[in-house]
Amino acid sequence: MPAAAGHPRVLVVMPAQWPRALLRASLREVGYDASGAHDVIEAARPGASDAGALRLLIVDAQALAGDTVRAELLDRLIGPDRKPLRLLIAPATGQPAAGAWDQVLHRPISIGEIVVTVESLLPLAPEARRPVD
Repeated sequence: MPAAAGHPRVLVVMPAQWPRALLRASLREVGYDASGAHDVIEAARPGASDAGALRLLIVDAQALAGDTVRAELLDRLIGPDRKPLRLLIAPATGQPAAGAWDQVLHRPISIGEIVVTVESLLPLAPEARRPVD
């Protein structure tokens, strides 16, 4: 799916289908062109992230599952030439997954709180503040 004109592209990598769908819908409602993937393997597939336009990557720590291969795929997804912002949703306790995260949010957290964080990391231009169909 091509990026919607004027709407920043966001990729949500989250294993849980309903929270991923709700977060995507909430982001699209305020003006982000949000897509989703079940895990890093799915997100790294060619065309899954439309990486050239990717502005923000939201990763649920469960999608990494401590797997080195998954972490390498994440590095390939964001790559040295691609500089999307990176937001990690981490467990309530323990160390967050290693990586150069721009922001780490710890559970419990609401969809609304994630959207507010996205808006602070990647502010929308006034003309983009409308739902993405």
